[in-house]
Amino acid sequence: MIFNKDTAEKTAELLLQINAIKLNPKNPFTWASGWNSPIYCDNRLILSFPAIRNYVRDEFSKNIEKQFGKPDVIAGVATGAIGIGILVAESLGLPFVYVRPETKKHGRMNQVEGFLQRGQNVIVVEDLISTGNSSLLAVEALREAGANIKGMAAIFTYGFDVAQENFAAANIDLYTLSNYQNLLNLAVAKKYITEPEEEILREWNRNPSTWNVPV
Repeated sequence: MIFNKDTAEKTAELLLQINAIKLNPKNPFTWASGWNSPIYCDNRLILSFPAIRNYVRDEFSKNIEKQFGKPDVIAGVATGAIGIGILVAESLGLPFVYVRPETKKHGRMNQVEGFLQRGQNVIVVEDLISTGNSSLLAVEALREAGANIKGMAAIFTYGFDVAQENFAAANIDLYTLSNYQNLLNLAVAKKYITEPEEEILREWNRNPSTWNVPV
């Protein structure tokens, strides 16, 4: 996983300010997977705050070229990364496509929507990385469509070991604007959470699938 410390801290602070990231160790959320979680991340909120979405767009645009070189196409993962992906593509003056979670059941039955030529270099934009499974399914769909995947850029990652293993197995480099470690450091420093709550959040991150709500 690739990131810049200053960018990671700034991005984490902005996400906390707009409640895109909610920390609630005492009353956890339940994910679609069934996991109990003391954190919930909704990066779609970024689009509602012009100054913050412009910051995210600019950091993505600058660092995508720096880390991967300028691609031929930007691909957003539906649905969370479509909006920010379009902004990044516009900033870089590049075509944009997006990837559905699965093939459409009618019409042209596409999974990759937009104009994509075989052999084109693609950077995939994602809003959030948990296990990485859904993000890498999008990579697989793009590869099946003939794309050459240069890497993935995401707003935030939980930093799970399983995600790092999945990205390594898929041979995909991941750049993120921020990550769980920087988020917790900042949240304690800015008093969003207490030190005991920080320990709960760190314990969850070590074993998210088996973590139970503290009694």
